Amino acid sequence: MGIMSKILGGGGNRDTEDYVTLDLQEDFESAGSASSMSVHFAEISGQQDVIAIKDAVYDGDLVIADITRHSTTDSASDRIIDELRQVAQEVDGDIVQKGDDQIVITPTGVGISREKLN
Repeated sequence: MGIMSKILGGGGNRDTEDYVTLDLQEDFESAGSASSMSVHFAEISGQQDVIAIKDAVYDGDLVIADITRHSTTDSASDRIIDELRQVAQEVDGDIVQKGDDQIVITPTGVGISREKLN
């Protein structure tokens, strides 16, 4: 299983304890220590969760959101996806739904390829 399959794929619920922080090499020198974009993982259990996702995308961050708590035929899910689609359009980003359980929303200037690498 590839790294992206582990990040984006199924396999049950994940907590922050499931992720390991990897330290950069001490001799690594960077022109700027702060990154310009962060990747956030979110779980959408209701409309209130959309606000934090929108804020992150408006701030220039990428969000991978778990929507497994909503069925694909759920009207609340449709409203949430439509609202996030509008945010992606407003910032000139991109949005895709991966399977029935995840949505990826990108900020300005970041596109999502619809083709698999393998």
